[in-house]
Amino acid sequence: MIKKGDIVTLEISDYTGEGSGVGKINLQGTESLFPLFVSNTAIGDVVEAVVTKVNRSYAFASILKILEPAPDRVDPVCPVTGRCGGCTFRHISYDAQLKWKESAVENTMKRIGGIESGDYELCPIIGAEDRDRYRNKAQYPVGTFIDKKTGKRHTITGFYAGRSHRIVESEDCLIEDRFNAVILKSIREYADKNHISAYNEKTGEGLLRHVLIRTAYHTGEIMVCLIVNAKRSDEMCYRSLYKLADQIYEMEGVVSALLNFNNRKTNVIMGDEELILKGKSSITDYIGENKYEISARSFYQVNPLQTEKLYDKALEYAGLTGNEIVWDLYCGIGTISLFLARHAKAVYGVEIVSAAVEDAKFNAALNGIENAFFYLGKAEDVSAELPEPDVIVVDPPRKGCDEKLIETINRSAVKKLVYVSCNHATLARDAALLKEEGWKLEILQPVDMFPQTSGVETVALLSKLDVISI
Repeated sequence: MIKKGDIVTLEISDYTGEGSGVGKINLQGTESLFPLFVSNTAIGDVVEAVVTKVNRSYAFASILKILEPAPDRVDPVCPVTGRCGGCTFRHISYDAQLKWKESAVENTMKRIGGIESGDYELCPIIGAEDRDRYRNKAQYPVGTFIDKKTGKRHTITGFYAGRSHRIVESEDCLIEDRFNAVILKSIREYADKNHISAYNEKTGEGLLRHVLIRTAYHTGEIMVCLIVNAKRSDEMCYRSLYKLADQIYEMEGVVSALLNFNNRKTNVIMGDEELILKGKSSITDYIGENKYEISARSFYQVNPLQTEKLYDKALEYAGLTGNEIVWDLYCGIGTISLFLARHAKAVYGVEIVSAAVEDAKFNAALNGIENAFFYLGKAEDVSAELPEPDVIVVDPPRKGCDEKLIETINRSAVKKLVYVSCNHATLARDAALLKEEGWKLEILQPVDMFPQTSGVETVALLSKLDVISI
């Protein structure tokens, strides 16, 4: 049996959904192959690795030495590649990233959904023109580094290492906006000068937990939100950050400086209350023709250029002529709803988060769109109040559609479903459930929203008709 500390030689043959390489070894006395997950490897690498953790059906290992590099391995340009848990594909050529993502979607549909590739049209993945500097949102944990020789402390910002809450210090993340580095440097220097403590997850002490930075791609507006370990009523705890907000607000492009309060001992980054220190509570951006006000806690796609391509495909698959009733379930702040409303008779958005529903209504008014209507509640509860749809669009969270929502879709007379997914595993699961009720997967379009990572977005068209014309 394999155990922690064993040294093994592996050839990497696949990736996990999180982007680690997968190698398999024969265990003595068994005929099966035992998988080991090794981060920072590429398909085709032959590596020597040490086992770090063993579970019943798989194990984790770390590279000791690359014996034979894969043809698709490239030299990563980021100085913290391999330590930061973010860009798990930074060491793999972009062509190889796209090839694997496309095949991963196809394989998942077969393995989980039981749907063979010949039963639907798998479109070539839509790659990104910008492989770096594409993200419009970043959340940076704040920590403290103590020099063991001098005992001096300084504030650090960065990202968590894989499968841990250990902060890997990073002054400039290459997939984030360049100006974030300037903002973060200013915050670190202010914190050190004014003795503002970073939050300690073990003790629950310290003030500054995270820094959230959002940048509007089309308008250039920037929001900086400081997440603090305090209650809004405890003003003396965070009063020292007022001057920092003044300093941040003077920077080019910054139109919003906020405090978010989260004094719970939790992995959830944002709290429920905010305070505007300078400027306004949101930033303004566009997707296509539509203008959106984006608050600190709004869900908004992180890759603006690829989002337009994603929504264009959703619109294409919906096949709207101006006469259709559309349900947009999991509508969020109405980004897809308003995108579709310009081409439909009416769009009815349903969402369980009250703040998102209010944002959706505001964004509809902001754009002068009068044929988009938004409802608070679960789709299975609200749907009885809505007119029968011609098209249903869903864009669920990573866990996929709720089982009762699937039942709601099946009870409707709708014949066309557009499914936008950030997790092709749950898409495959839901497609299998829908197939049992007579739905057919027609087209599947992968979109690379997250270059340098294993993440991939997909748009699927499902129908109860034999043929769909789009």
